Amino acid sequence: MPNTQTPSPSTPEWVKHAVFYQIFPDRFARSPRTQHPRGIQLKPWGSPPEEQGFQGGDLLGIVDKLDYLQELGVTALYLNPIFASASNHRYHTYDYFQVDPLLGGNQALRELLDRAHARGIRIVLDGVFNHASRGFWPFHHILENQHNSPYLDWFIIHDWPLRPYASGPGNPPNYEAWWGIPALPKLNTNNPGVRDYLFEVARYWIEFGIDGWRLDVPEEIDDDEFWRQFRRVVKTANPEAYIVGEIWYPAPRWLQGDMFDALMNYPFTWITLSFFGANSLNTTWSHSHLHFRPLDAPAFAQAIEQMHAHYHWEINFAQLNLLDSHDMPRALWLLGEDHSALRLCALFQMTMPGAPCIYYGDEIGLSSPGDPHCRAAFPWHQPDSWNTALLDFYRRAIALRHRHPVLRTGDFTPLYAQGQVYAFRRALGEQQAIVAFNAATQPQTIPLPEIPPGFTQAWPDSPRLSVDRQSGKIILPPREAVVLVYR
Repeated sequence: MPNTQTPSPSTPEWVKHAVFYQIFPDRFARSPRTQHPRGIQLKPWGSPPEEQGFQGGDLLGIVDKLDYLQELGVTALYLNPIFASASNHRYHTYDYFQVDPLLGGNQALRELLDRAHARGIRIVLDGVFNHASRGFWPFHHILENQHNSPYLDWFIIHDWPLRPYASGPGNPPNYEAWWGIPALPKLNTNNPGVRDYLFEVARYWIEFGIDGWRLDVPEEIDDDEFWRQFRRVVKTANPEAYIVGEIWYPAPRWLQGDMFDALMNYPFTWITLSFFGANSLNTTWSHSHLHFRPLDAPAFAQAIEQMHAHYHWEINFAQLNLLDSHDMPRALWLLGEDHSALRLCALFQMTMPGAPCIYYGDEIGLSSPGDPHCRAAFPWHQPDSWNTALLDFYRRAIALRHRHPVLRTGDFTPLYAQGQVYAFRRALGEQQAIVAFNAATQPQTIPLPEIPPGFTQAWPDSPRLSVDRQSGKIILPPREAVVLVYR
């Protein structure tokens, strides 16, 4: 195992054993128990996501679906922003101390936390601390009072009068805003009052009972001491709280043990989809940090090794390994609708170091291009549209991870990488596992070191695959994988 430098950073133990499920709250589930004022107009559930608007998913809707999530095997939820906002994605925060009333308010979060924790399910919230919205009370104070407002230094203002509704290259906002979007004024985190306010937000919700923060665009607050203090505040309130940053590229600077516990592991995303989807990959979508291209097994193995080498293994075990998210196309769409590729990706996710994270609906075969299409409503109203075989696959693959601790915290050693075949070993004390994938469309014979007696085929349940213990050869059917576990 590479990168074993000391001292070891500390990460929450529970994260290494968790299976996360990401929920976009407005589109996951609507509960009849959520009381809205009479006369409000929500979009019909299942409306095309490109219409924008609010479809009425709420936190009690998540509570109502906890049976489903527990049966899937989920042990942690990552929620996109839930605080009061005038956008369905809620990255435009105007009150950091109030859960959006459309989501059920603070009491709905209280019920979700209590009911989820009773089932052993943790809750991580999305923290948007780089920017707020035009409706955030200090910015509104400036709009009303212009240069006479005492909150001028909470933002970075260049000129007067402010142009909060201007946009476009010819008429940009005259204050710092995220990506130049006037609705998202950037907070001046050099201001001690702003820092105090944001740290109080972080502390308040940890003490309220959440289990961690996913940090939105944290590299845009380019101040290590801000994040060191953020960590001290959060870890003082709960030493086991999880801090995971949204950074799309390798970023060891933030993972030295004094700022974040982990990152959303987008390098894992492109590596995994590029190998298992090599025969069908949809390369029409691009991102500055995700370069999807077909990989063969040697290139795949090299990319995995490089991904792990950036960090101490304590960090690698806590990384949030995802196949897609609300900011990109669905994995199945990127895989060219190849369900066998998605199954291999999901099983790889469940057998690798790092906490797997499923984007809501992937497990039933939702497929779409990027934002806003990837934010469609979960089709509870259309159960016939579900891919139930895929759902069963996800349940079994997640159960496999839960059943074998070696797949969660065991050492990782690559064993074989040729053509479209990749294999590795996990080891934890006396327990070991060999995991082998055949991404090719033809059967493959995989030569491995001698396999000791006493192994069991943990995956698939059937058929029993041909394994020659003496020669160390495994014959794998096309588009199939095997997990052998032994002591």
